[in-house]
Amino acid sequence: MINKKDLIVISYLRQNARETLTRLSRKTHIPVSTIYDKLKLHEHELITKYTSLLDFSKLGFNTRANVMLKVNRDKRDEVKDYLIKNHNVNSVCKINNGFDFMVDVIFKHIKDMEDFIENLEQRFDIKDRQVYYVIDDIKRESFMSDPAVLEMIG
Repeated sequence: MINKKDLIVISYLRQNARETLTRLSRKTHIPVSTIYDKLKLHEHELITKYTSLLDFSKLGFNTRANVMLKVNRDKRDEVKDYLIKNHNVNSVCKINNGFDFMVDVIFKHIKDMEDFIENLEQRFDIKDRQVYYVIDDIKRESFMSDPAVLEMIG
């Protein structure tokens, strides 16, 4: 069961997953041992991954897009497996409203992305697709990262 203390700890982790337990304890007024126990309890179930958000353009990856795909029903699992294994795919989501997948892809050049789409269409006979290029991240991964807002969410 998740209680208010759990949510507060999670909120601070959403701000900075590298925060030390000692600092978390000071900020939350929760003992270090309790925070440690809560993290161990929720790892792999509620907390699925500790990760870093990157500015891909500073690494030379200047093309990012969200691609919506509609695929033949009998090819969905095959397409999903292909997308999961592709190193340029950042995220894959199963969606609705006429499409099957929303795929966040990252490439160094637009040509590389266009080649990826062309290969995908030829290989899997994609029924429909829409591509939305990401120009700028305005807000990312901030839901539940402000402890002051937790009262409104719950």
